[in-house]
Amino acid sequence: MEASYLKTHSEGSLQERIESALGILENCRLCPRHCEVNRLEGEVGVCKTGRQAMISSYSPHFGEEDPLVGRGGSGTIFMTHCNLGCIFCQNYEISHLSEGVSVGAADLAQTMLSLQRRGCHNINFVTPTHMVPQILEALPEAIEGGLQVPLVYNCGGYEEVDTLRLLEGVFDIYMPDFKFWDAKEAARFCSAPDYREKACIAVKEMHRQVGDLALDQEGIAQSGLLIRHLVMPDGLAGSREIMRFLANEVSRDTYVNVMGQYRPCGEAHEFPELRRSITVEEYRDAVTMAQEEGIHRLDERKLSRLFQWL
Repeated sequence: MEASYLKTHSEGSLQERIESALGILENCRLCPRHCEVNRLEGEVGVCKTGRQAMISSYSPHFGEEDPLVGRGGSGTIFMTHCNLGCIFCQNYEISHLSEGVSVGAADLAQTMLSLQRRGCHNINFVTPTHMVPQILEALPEAIEGGLQVPLVYNCGGYEEVDTLRLLEGVFDIYMPDFKFWDAKEAARFCSAPDYREKACIAVKEMHRQVGDLALDQEGIAQSGLLIRHLVMPDGLAGSREIMRFLANEVSRDTYVNVMGQYRPCGEAHEFPELRRSITVEEYRDAVTMAQEEGIHRLDERKLSRLFQWL
């Protein structure tokens, strides 16, 4: 299955997407924050990112979901900073403390090609939302250099639909988190009381573009939607409501990774309810909720490993 960006590039529309995305940076509204700063002139908003892309690390990753990893790993590129900024982020040094280096389009293109040469099954952009224009800008050189594996949009779920529409025919795999259902928790822990509203609309748009997760004969993801949901202590994430939404308003065939690895990181110690990891019972309950609400495509191997670990 050919990566969709190859067709988009050959048809000549990729350059139009690049110009449109870069134009947004002049009065930035890439994400729901709508900071409206001129990032082309180096101004920064919530995401702390100006004109240049920043990356913290890149490598074949074997800890991602099974359909992404296969034998060669997922080619992860960790983008510095984040548009959401959860206070309990497990990558706090990257998302909050600016650990990373600036790169131009040529460097980013070569990074993608390097990961493909190392045998990765995909290029997995981690927290790409605030750097969509820079990623698009790097693609033509990467394509001319022989890039052909699928691109993964690995985000926090706090997305602007107009930005996502620029990515139709570019990203084959969307992997958003769905973090919180209730506005109260989203406001406290992410300063995003409209998180549920934006995430619901974004997930529907992603599914419209790529459909349910499709695997090849070896079980490697080629296209589609994959949802991550991190189980939180005391049910703070609203797991049942999220699973009900996915089953009833997106697709009962939605592939979901119910994640049990929450641990206190970043500023979590400042909130009593976030100071502990989840229990085995809390994780099992979240999995049961997903199944009861009609979600049947769960990351089974990862579930098995987590049950053994918790």
